[in-house]
Amino acid sequence: MNAFHKKRFAIKAIAACALMAGALGFSGLASAQTKLKWAHVYETSEPFHKWSVWAGDEIKKRTNGKYEIQVFPASTLGKEADINQGLTLGTVDIILTGASFAGRTYQPLAIGYFPFIFRDAEHQLKFANSDVFRELAAGYDQKSGNHITALNYYGARHVTSSAARPITKPEDMKGLKIRVPDAPAYMAFPKALGANPTPIAFAEVYLALQNGTVDAQENPLPTIEAKKFYEVQKNISLTGHIVDSLLTVVSGQLWGRLSADEKKIFSDVMLEAAEKTGREIIASEARLVDEFKKKGNNVITVDKNAFRAAVLKNTSPADQGYRQADYDRIINLK
Repeated sequence: MNAFHKKRFAIKAIAACALMAGALGFSGLASAQTKLKWAHVYETSEPFHKWSVWAGDEIKKRTNGKYEIQVFPASTLGKEADINQGLTLGTVDIILTGASFAGRTYQPLAIGYFPFIFRDAEHQLKFANSDVFRELAAGYDQKSGNHITALNYYGARHVTSSAARPITKPEDMKGLKIRVPDAPAYMAFPKALGANPTPIAFAEVYLALQNGTVDAQENPLPTIEAKKFYEVQKNISLTGHIVDSLLTVVSGQLWGRLSADEKKIFSDVMLEAAEKTGREIIASEARLVDEFKKKGNNVITVDKNAFRAAVLKNTSPADQGYRQADYDRIINLK
């Protein structure tokens, strides 16, 4: 090989090495970006979805593109029980879920579902920032291996019922076939009042109400609007029996891989998203009573104290597997 050909061969070899290095570099960049799945069962029109998407975008921004989060709404990745299980199976990385479902893993966490434990939304928001909540969340983390980053205000749950079954007083609940989520925490209120709680998956509730499988259901006003339950339920009774919440939960597998700085980013963003979600829900609750009246629904203001007294006469936190000490600490939060 003469000098000319040797030089030409060397140039080609250098070019080939550069191309290979470039390819490896691009591959390294691609592998450095981690795609994550965030799942929930709510509609894209609801604040839960909007602020989950915001949180995903914000985490991507604050981690310089390292984490790309896709949000899967409306039970796309399964019912609530499925996505909770998915955290352990590795099929999802982040979920929004009711503490009632997380409470299947660590029952004390579901104490917020004991009827009338919270006075109102502000009481629950105080709970979200309290030592008692932090202790309950730590208990769940230890038992499940997953990590709770935030508590989101979901809304005060009210009973809707068919035209033939208006609920105006506790006695009206007797014999009522009422849909509840498929989690034990929701059973205390209807059972204490003699109703027949019927677990039905969230995605199937509208049809169950429409065809008369059940007489009633219970959910916050924004959910009644988003899921259009008001179309198939004439009566909306403002019982406010549970002030509900959603937890933002990160899988243990993901949380264990995050650096300390990344954990702070995820926590900060998810807490911000929870705050934004809660404030939006509280604002929508304030306007929806009048909107439902304009739609022709019969909105019934009930004596909540009468409902509370009737429930407490027939059940206690200990009956539901909760710790009385936790109940007392929450009741006394100021």
